Amino acid sequence: MKVIFIKDLKKQGRKGEIKEVKDGYAENFLIKNGYARKADSEGLRQLERENNQEKKQLAENLKEAQELKSKLDNTMLEFKVRTGAGDKVFGSISPKQIKEKLEKKGFKIDKKQINIETTITALGFHNIEINLFQDVNAKIKIHVIK
Repeated sequence: MKVIFIKDLKKQGRKGEIKEVKDGYAENFLIKNGYARKADSEGLRQLERENNQEKKQLAENLKEAQELKSKLDNTMLEFKVRTGAGDKVFGSISPKQIKEKLEKKGFKIDKKQINIETTITALGFHNIEINLFQDVNAKIKIHVIK
């Protein structure tokens, strides 16, 4: 029997994949537990609709990420820090602090999206990359002052 996987099932199939499996396995396990449905004409039409919906959603997310990138590329954040002898900064600037500053400016960014290559422990300007979507990255400037 041919089935269309609705959910990923380890070592069996991925969501949207069509596979030939034994009838008993399909009926008694895959379909019964909601992992798959029969690959008849109705199931194939529904799979096509879901794929089209996913493509539209992906295109919409990409467009939103590009719009956000254009806004973020012109953004500069200023952090006032305490320094010791020789202008040595106490601590460092964390992704959480950057996220909070961006939220104050009206941007919704998750701290996991903020990519800091080296810790920010010096005064001056630093470039930070933010991963917005698959291949869409924005660059912002961080200005650390005392």
